[in-house]
Amino acid sequence: MSEDQLYPIIDFDPDREAIIRPFMTETPPDFPELVVMCFFKEVIEKVAEQYSAKTVYIGRSEVGLVPYYEIDYEGERLGFFQAMVGAPLAVGFMEKAIIMGGKKFIACGGCGVLNPELAVGHLVIPTAAVRDEGTSYHYLPPAFEVPLNARVVQRIETVVKEEGLEYLLTKTWTTDAFYRETKGRVARYKQAGCACVEMEASALAAVAEFYGVEFGAVFYGGDLVHADGWDHRGWNDKTEIRENLFWLAVKACRGLKV
Repeated sequence: MSEDQLYPIIDFDPDREAIIRPFMTETPPDFPELVVMCFFKEVIEKVAEQYSAKTVYIGRSEVGLVPYYEIDYEGERLGFFQAMVGAPLAVGFMEKAIIMGGKKFIACGGCGVLNPELAVGHLVIPTAAVRDEGTSYHYLPPAFEVPLNARVVQRIETVVKEEGLEYLLTKTWTTDAFYRETKGRVARYKQAGCACVEMEASALAAVAEFYGVEFGAVFYGGDLVHADGWDHRGWNDKTEIRENLFWLAVKACRGLKV
């Protein structure tokens, strides 16, 4: 028995004709080329209400409805929707956006940090993501990590500099199992160059590469995950940071229109 048969996670199949695909029974609506995927439900709802966003499509799953919105931003159509937590759902909803016309994606959200010196709110721009999750292996051959699009990374960095904000360029550790972030794994991935941990980046980057679209991400430092234990640090109560991060992602995404 071959290794890929022993370990199905590395049994990559390059066949692009999957049996189940988005919009098999309906015509995809016209969604903007520029897309922000934001993990903050309250920010999405606030922006949609304040800017009278157009609802282009409503995605459905057992966890609820996910509206795909559109607004005009500096003369360009901009799409946005709430990114789902966890690689499988996040990828599924991103695929729908791609099929509808999305080509340039920026995700914004929070992340755990592996270094105590990274304060809550410190911006993190991932340059590559360690593939410690399962979804990416269905889109790319097995590898330790996947790079994020260099042009998008550069654009995000430019906007962050223009805003005068502190930030860190780093690898990120993407995992499926937040209750399995052990001391040994934290040490290994810190040694590999990761300063943060989250649950979606490597899978989203893999999907983007598979479909030939651009993807980047910007996070803010949240809870602390390190050898001495875990500290929540009240990371998800930072309303102003979360809203500002969304608009930073919007500005960066607008700059990808060339």
